[in-house]
Parts: sequence; structure tokens; C-alpha cells
Amino acid sequence: MKIRYALPALAAVAALALTGCVNNAEKEGTSGGTETAATIKADDAAVALLPADVKDAGALSIGTDAEYPPNEYKDANGEPVGWGVDLAEAVAAKLGLEPKWEILGFDSIIPRIQEGVLNMGSSSFTDNVERQKSVDFVNFLNAGSQWAAPIGSDIDPDDACGLTIAVQTGTVQHTDELPAKTAACEAAGKEAIEILPFDGQPEVTNAVINGKADAFSADLPVTGDAVGKLSDQLEAVGEMFDAAPYGFATQKGSDMTKAVQAALQSLIDDGTYLEILKGAGIESGALDEATINAGAN
Repeated sequence: MKIRYALPALAAVAALALTGCVNNAEKEGTSGGTETAATIKADDAAVALLPADVKDAGALSIGTDAEYPPNEYKDANGEPVGWGVDLAEAVAAKLGLEPKWEILGFDSIIPRIQEGVLNMGSSSFTDNVERQKSVDFVNFLNAGSQWAAPIGSDIDPDDACGLTIAVQTGTVQHTDELPAKTAACEAAGKEAIEILPFDGQPEVTNAVINGKADAFSADLPVTGDAVGKLSDQLEAVGEMFDAAPYGFATQKGSDMTKAVQAALQSLIDDGTYLEILKGAGIESGALDEATINAGAN
């Protein structure tokens, strides 16, 4: 897998700050994904790979948490928008299907894919070995973690023992990064990190602004968006770390995985994919190839 990461972490945050979307009800209308998808022609090779029942239904059922701006969030009408939504709808268009969105709690999406209730999950899933036991991932972006803290707070993510750190529930920051960091603190005889989880990223950000948490950890695009909106209060701290691919989640070993991969590759080949990423200011994480389960432990 070839990965381009031309911008250093803080420069990427600055670029995202210029292009960040407005969160949830603050934004009127949509992100324009439906308009983009409407111009996309179905890819015959991708359509041929679809499971017969999905092709006959004419719709792609997609689960998202919609609480992770600028990737996936709600507009003023409660509809999912964001660059992640745009890309998922472009995949649906390549498959000749209408996107049918279901907004769920983050932890509910993978089980519904396993049950066959959803065809695909598009919710900023980090592809890792543990999640690969449950679903497949069609990789579409290289993203890492980035911390943010109040301006001038002198927070060091590598020396955070005794601090309170906010995260979104179920993210890799919640399940992997912070538990490992706090275990290291305790092993060194230092005070543990207090992990403060919230259902949505807006609540995570507000916890830091309101002084309930010392900092938060999130994926780079999300941290960049928050810093861009609140540049007079928040700053990125430390460097980006734990770079790993995002992926669309699909039922393990299914024809749907192959169809989504073919659709995404078609979007990469015709330039639509990069156009969507450039519109969000995250083209530095673009992939040259639509891979499956490229995430490592």
C-alpha cells in the first residue's frame, strides 16, 4: 500500500483548520455529497460483484455514528453529512445503489454488519487486527491520532500521567491508546490517566473547553477541525502518532467487500476520490490503491 503523507502533523492541522465543517445544527443544508454522487456513473465491474439481494434491492444500507465532525456529523435537519458521508455516497453511486443511512451508536455498527442488517459501515473506523476478527475493511485514508489542549497549557501526550483526557467512546483512542498510556504510568509508579469518554466528539471538545478534561485525543482530521473552529481556545499538542488506515466496514469474507473495493478503486482511478479529499483538506492522507484489511496491530 502506497501512502502519501506530505504534510507534517501540525501543518496538516492548519490545512484542516481552513476547511473544517460547522458541527451539527450550526450548519444549514448538506455537505454536497448527494450532488457529487448524482454525477457519478455506475461501474459495471463493481456492480457485477454485488450480492444478488443487494443489487435487487437497489439500496446500500450504511451505518454511521454521525458524531465525529468533520468526517460524519448531522446537519440542521438531522441528516448525516461530512466528507466521509460524501465518499460513502460516491461508493454507492459506483455500485448503482441509493445510499440508505442509519444513524447508530458507534459500538452498534459492527454488530449490525455481522448480522447482515447493514451492508456497510462508514464511521471513521480505524482498521486494526482486533476489528478484522469481526468485519472486513476497505481502506480509504491514512489517519493518525492527534491531541488538543487549551492554548498555553503545556500538555505533553508522552507525559500525561495524572491528567484527565477526554475521548469518544469506542474509538481506538478510548480502547487502545489511553489504556496503554495509563498502564505505562502505573507500571512506572505514577498516577494513572483518568479517561473521560463521551458519546460524541462535540462533548469531548466541550469537556476540554469547560475544564472538565485537560486534553482530548482524536483522529487527526477531527482534532484539526476542532482546533480550526476554536483557534482562540484550543491548540494541537504533540505530533501525530499511530498512523493507521480508515476503512469502510463490510461483512467478513463477503462479496460486498469485493464490490466496495472495486467501487472505491474506480473512484480513485477517475479522480473523484481525490477531489472529495481535497475538498476536506485531507488529501495528504490519500491512498493510491483501495486495499482490504491493511491495518496492523
